Amino acid sequence: MRQGHISKGGGVTEPGTAQRYLRGYVEILAEVSVTGRRLTRDELDERRALGEQAAEDGHSLRSLVRRHLAATRTAWPETPSSAGSVLAAVEQAVDAFAEGYERAQRLAVREEEAARREFIDDLLYGRSDLGRLAERAERFGLVLSRDHAVAVAEGPQAYDDTAPVTRRVETALISRFGNRRILLATKNGQLICIAPGDQDVVLAYFAKQAHAATDGSRVAIGRPQPGAGGVVHSYEEALSTLELAERLGLDEPVVRAADLLVYPVLTRDRQAMADLVLSALGPLRGARGGVEPLLRTLEVYFESGCTSAEAARRLALSVRALTYRLERIHQLTGANPADPMHRYTLQTAVIGARLLGWPAQDI
Repeated sequence: MRQGHISKGGGVTEPGTAQRYLRGYVEILAEVSVTGRRLTRDELDERRALGEQAAEDGHSLRSLVRRHLAATRTAWPETPSSAGSVLAAVEQAVDAFAEGYERAQRLAVREEEAARREFIDDLLYGRSDLGRLAERAERFGLVLSRDHAVAVAEGPQAYDDTAPVTRRVETALISRFGNRRILLATKNGQLICIAPGDQDVVLAYFAKQAHAATDGSRVAIGRPQPGAGGVVHSYEEALSTLELAERLGLDEPVVRAADLLVYPVLTRDRQAMADLVLSALGPLRGARGGVEPLLRTLEVYFESGCTSAEAARRLALSVRALTYRLERIHQLTGANPADPMHRYTLQTAVIGARLLGWPAQDI
């Protein structure tokens, strides 16, 4: 049987146990009890180093402080000098040990945060080998062999992983869903939620919480996409949807890429769309007051289902004033907004104008 050794305080310790983190502690107390001195710099450095090692080995600080106090109690009968000197030494030793322990913990947290940030960057930019990326993903709760969808929230200010808003949204998600293989992160000041493709309820809840926590952010949700590269595709789709919603001036706080698929199709041939806008709406430049009032009138008229009373209400106009504007549009463009044959061309041109930034930008 392996022999234990007798410490100066009389306790028996086994090598390889947590007792090794008290190495030299009882000897220090014995000397302090005789001399009344304080701990030297080397002794404090050793205590800190032992604290760091204990943290790295996974021991709890509470149990190790308890071992220090137990060792103090065991050694106390052998310390004939004043209690004050011994207690001061205990305080110094335990404080140095705890400082080293906490330093190791902070370093571990920083290393974990750095690894998480590197993983998020590689995941969203698709810069890493997909096989290696899938292995790393398991550490953060994702199984990249499944479909995933990404939601992106953009608020009035930039957010990082330590922002109160980020913590609030993360706490709400964990409280509601627990461990459903959800990853919440930040990128370029935006909040990002990655969830399995069949967990749309998670992304909807994230959108609700992010909108509330940021005082009115807009959230875009990409479509579920398969495989390790699917997260990148869904993320890029969500970003494009945010930009598209901004250009279209949409009021909805939550926009889904699946609901706006027609718009990228319309702008795929940018030159053709520009030609349509200038051909159908260019004549409005001759209107008194410029293009914008009449363009806005068409936009609201179409959004109102071509119902004059509702469009007039939204524009804060009388029905008569609205009718006059529509007639003026007809006169200038030759297209009648009330005519089903002309309506589609005008509505498509209005959408194209918003997407291309016309008339504020030349096209």
